[in-house]
Amino acid sequence: MSGVRIVTDSACDLTSGEASDLGIEIVPLSIRFGSQEFTDREDLSVEEFYRRMAESSDLPATAAPSPGAFEEAFRRAAATGADAVVCITLSGGLSATIESAHNAARSLEGEIDVRVVDSRTLTAGQGTVVRQAALAAQDGASVDDVLVLVDDLVARTRVYAALDTLDNLKKGGRIGGAAHLVGSMLSIKPLINVTGGTVEEASKQRTRKKAFAWLRDQLYKEQGVTHLSVYDGEAPDVGEFLELIADRFPADQIHTGRIGAVIGAHGGPRVLGICYVVEGH
Repeated sequence: MSGVRIVTDSACDLTSGEASDLGIEIVPLSIRFGSQEFTDREDLSVEEFYRRMAESSDLPATAAPSPGAFEEAFRRAAATGADAVVCITLSGGLSATIESAHNAARSLEGEIDVRVVDSRTLTAGQGTVVRQAALAAQDGASVDDVLVLVDDLVARTRVYAALDTLDNLKKGGRIGGAAHLVGSMLSIKPLINVTGGTVEEASKQRTRKKAFAWLRDQLYKEQGVTHLSVYDGEAPDVGEFLELIADRFPADQIHTGRIGAVIGAHGGPRVLGICYVVEGH
């Protein structure tokens, strides 16, 4: 079957069912706990990841897929008769994943038309871009039309998160512009902005409740929010946040899900994030 195929990586946090329904191939990153290494989603489930993180003295680390893993995915897409592949990756400001994808694409020049795009986002933000690209591809959009759609969505996607701890971000080296939050009093609940593809400080609040209120207020400031997602890293109070925004965003209008191992390794336990697309640019 001809057309465009969408490939992404496991930081997108799409479920296997969503990916299967939309014909999306997901290339997994690797997760390490000390000397043990696991392939995300294949031999380490989300539930098992959070259990290990709670029990282990080692903070988890992540590693990008190899170029060979992307090459295999691109070849599988071509084998189904695809005219072109659009590969949408985790933000290049946070991971070397996009470099692996570029290397794989270069190795296939002249064989397969592969376009690699930096989502400049992660988790449900990345998942939203990937999902919409796949829907367009299913509707028969050309590779150039898919790229225009993706570029537009990337520019309008926003991601904010409330963290319970900065330990994972600090030790994982992804703390970026939020570095000066380290050393703040222990009661501080940091909020980060990952909209530009890197981690920046958005705010700091003294309690979890106030952190949730800040997320709500940020969301309510926006005009024309679409594709709202609320994802969490086994946060026991996610229901409280959903109730907090229910007056404007009823539960049936929100895509909810679990932050997987790739982002959970850096966001830490009980992270809660909002991802959405705004009108205009």
